[in-house]
Amino acid sequence: MNLALWIGAALLAVVAFVGGMSKTFVPKEKLATMPGGEWTAGAGAGFVKTLGVLELLAAIGLILPAALHIAPVMVAVTATCWVALMVGAMITHGRLGQAKFVALNLAYLALAAFIAWGRFGPGHFTG
Repeated sequence: MNLALWIGAALLAVVAFVGGMSKTFVPKEKLATMPGGEWTAGAGAGFVKTLGVLELLAAIGLILPAALHIAPVMVAVTATCWVALMVGAMITHGRLGQAKFVALNLAYLALAAFIAWGRFGPGHFTG
């Protein structure tokens, strides 16, 4: 169980890192032309960058607390926050009729829910 939770957290951290880097450092106008980035056309640049920074923090929060043994419960908290973020992403992509991105976000949500469930429950960090 512990290994599966670590792998899941690592995969989700990579997703968060890549998404965070693009939203933080790629201009909003360029993001709006990319598949799945159409939603940025109607969003403010500050909002897009804020989401990017939050995703970068999520990437950190999914790995570092447990790896450094400093407040490892933050892994589960971060995964729970990711679930909420994915609900918003699913609603946004659903409004734009982007079913494949809704499905992708649902997969990320399921992975985050697994991590949250595991780290709050049977796979919690002890010690």
